[in-house]
Amino acid sequence: MNSNPALPGGKQPVFFYGYAIVFASFCLQILGLGMFNSFGVFINPLVSDFGWSRASLTGALSFVYVIAALVSIVLGRLNDRFGPRLIMTICGVVLGVGYLLMSRIWSIWSFYIFCCLFIGIGISGVDVVLLSTIARWFIIKRGLLTGIVKVGTGAGMFIMPLIINKLINYYGWRNTLIILGIIVLILFFIVSQMLVRDPFIKGLAPDGDRDIKNRVKSHIEKGISFKKAIGTRQFYTIAIVYTLFYTCSNTMMIHIVPHGLDLGLTGGDAAKVLSTLGAFSIFGRLLMGAAGDRVGNISAMFVCFIFLLSGLMWLQFSHNMWMLIIFAMIHGFAHGGVFSVISPILAELFGTVSHGLIFGITAFISSMGGFIGPVMAGYLFDRTGSYSAAFIVLAAMSFTGLITSLTLKPVKDN
Repeated sequence: MNSNPALPGGKQPVFFYGYAIVFASFCLQILGLGMFNSFGVFINPLVSDFGWSRASLTGALSFVYVIAALVSIVLGRLNDRFGPRLIMTICGVVLGVGYLLMSRIWSIWSFYIFCCLFIGIGISGVDVVLLSTIARWFIIKRGLLTGIVKVGTGAGMFIMPLIINKLINYYGWRNTLIILGIIVLILFFIVSQMLVRDPFIKGLAPDGDRDIKNRVKSHIEKGISFKKAIGTRQFYTIAIVYTLFYTCSNTMMIHIVPHGLDLGLTGGDAAKVLSTLGAFSIFGRLLMGAAGDRVGNISAMFVCFIFLLSGLMWLQFSHNMWMLIIFAMIHGFAHGGVFSVISPILAELFGTVSHGLIFGITAFISSMGGFIGPVMAGYLFDRTGSYSAAFIVLAAMSFTGLITSLTLKPVKDN
């Protein structure tokens, strides 16, 4: 049903509503992934208060992504059919309540339940639902605008560690979680009301194209079905590559602050390392998103893996603040870049007919690595008292991802 018909003669409004979708998605990335990806700042206060091992604590944080990815399969399918507004509103309520409940934890199992279940469901739509929506609103600048949306995560990762660290110092970690929960509940609801599934609902065409009749059937629903997609070699190749990346990325997001503290950094300086990672992920999201539009998203991802491997190799010899900052700059660029190109790659390979579902399945597969990696690093640290072995494993995985990405080719049927 067309609730806002196009203007007579095929004319479009001066302001293309797709940019409102970009703005709303950007804000939700800050509130969702940007905020939760800064949770490493909470690790040492929780360890100090409860005496939990890093493996058990990071296991919960890692399992959040498994829950999020599993739920995102359902949400991706629902978004394909019904659109993002109601989905993201519900996600915001669950996420905000999750932070409030986490402020009252009293045992490791209560932490697992509140963190994994509520936070996992709350952030489950932030990537799959929002980026699938962007893929429907834009074609020509899909990579760049996906990158701009993902800058929201980077902006959150840049700002939130510093803010959270200050709040913990002043109010304690419990009250800090209450503050975060209230912010999420209010802002998530307001911003989610701006979301619309695709431009045709508002009588528009992708990219704000003024010739609607020629674009309605030519672009937005091109592609192959989910059933055909999972029968291709490309589906499994991109799933493997994204899993290898996500294992490295999520492990560093969770463990870089504890690693910095182990090297003698203050809590504020360790938070600055994580903040630097977030800041440089912004450059990766923007530059690699734009590069994907020009040279192809698969090529852009290959460049990201070069940065990922280089950063992890540098980390083997990093023992002070300035060396960790350089690592954070390199790793942050790779981190942001891959997250910007993965959705356009899936649209490039398989089209947008079942983009939400395909993205959800891919995210779920990759979440297995996102879960195993941090737990593996925590376990190796608990056994050896060092992250050295874990960092070597991650470097080997990034090299494997680099080589595997070279085998990705377009799907002939698409």
